Amino acid sequence: MLPNYTVKKYTKEAYSSWNDFIKNSKNGTFLFHREFMEYHADRFQDFSVMIYNDKTLIGLFPANIVDNIIYSHQGLTYGGLLLLDSIGGEKVRNILFAIVNFYKKNQIQTIFIKSIPIFYHTKPAHEFTFFVSDLGGNIYERHLNLAIDYRLPLRIHKSKLKNYEKRKNLGFSIEETLDFSGFWNKVLIPRLAKKHKTLPVHSLEEISLLKNKFPEFIKQYTIRLEGRILAGITIFISNQVVKSQYGAVTNEGEKHRALDFLFISLIKKYKELEFVFFDMGTVTEDNFGLLKQKEELGCEIYTQDFYRVEV
Repeated sequence: MLPNYTVKKYTKEAYSSWNDFIKNSKNGTFLFHREFMEYHADRFQDFSVMIYNDKTLIGLFPANIVDNIIYSHQGLTYGGLLLLDSIGGEKVRNILFAIVNFYKKNQIQTIFIKSIPIFYHTKPAHEFTFFVSDLGGNIYERHLNLAIDYRLPLRIHKSKLKNYEKRKNLGFSIEETLDFSGFWNKVLIPRLAKKHKTLPVHSLEEISLLKNKFPEFIKQYTIRLEGRILAGITIFISNQVVKSQYGAVTNEGEKHRALDFLFISLIKKYKELEFVFFDMGTVTEDNFGLLKQKEELGCEIYTQDFYRVEV
């Protein structure tokens, strides 16, 4: 162990210390709050660690364990090392070595680490991605992450804007709702089952629970025509970023381009609210149709890297 560095496995006694650190970190979001991480504790065996310099908490690493393998928490979209904004590069390198040494002593064989997209950093936090190579870490996967930078002029494709303008007088009604059941049961679940033979990552009960715990950070929008729900978007809000966590449309909604109309409406709304980024998530497996769709809504391409470290 490096002098004066102590790595401790997270326990419930550290609940307040963990959450207070997230609030003051330069790359943490509400997804790392223990209440969010533990809503699905039955599915993941937590093995998160907290790093101290003497008695001062200087870093967090949210993680779970499967057999003898550590993962940046598999229940979260992104992960990695969470840091205070006052920390220096050399200290980050030492933190990473301390974490690896700790896991090695606990018979861990491999660590899989997913990075935090740069637009979630309230201040630049690239130290991890630079120094992880010193540990022998290699990128084993890279996702395209699509997001709109509100500091630049909006670049929504002219055909989407034309269709948006044509449908302004169609009679759409857009609402923010506290009830997720209509969207989940009538739109999202049927759509995912039909197109991808899968279910949402969050069940209706889980997303409702999370909404109750984080009412300011999770929002549900639906678009209707004559009372019929056509589409919906579930929003996660983190610091300067609004993220479309789920977006889905019915067959009728597709005919009316209701999902595009809702997306453009929300893009404009959160620009007016002075957010910095609108995150539309990742695109994988050569899904060029989805990539084009998000680009035409004004997104630029960023990357999210995934690292493998052999202990």
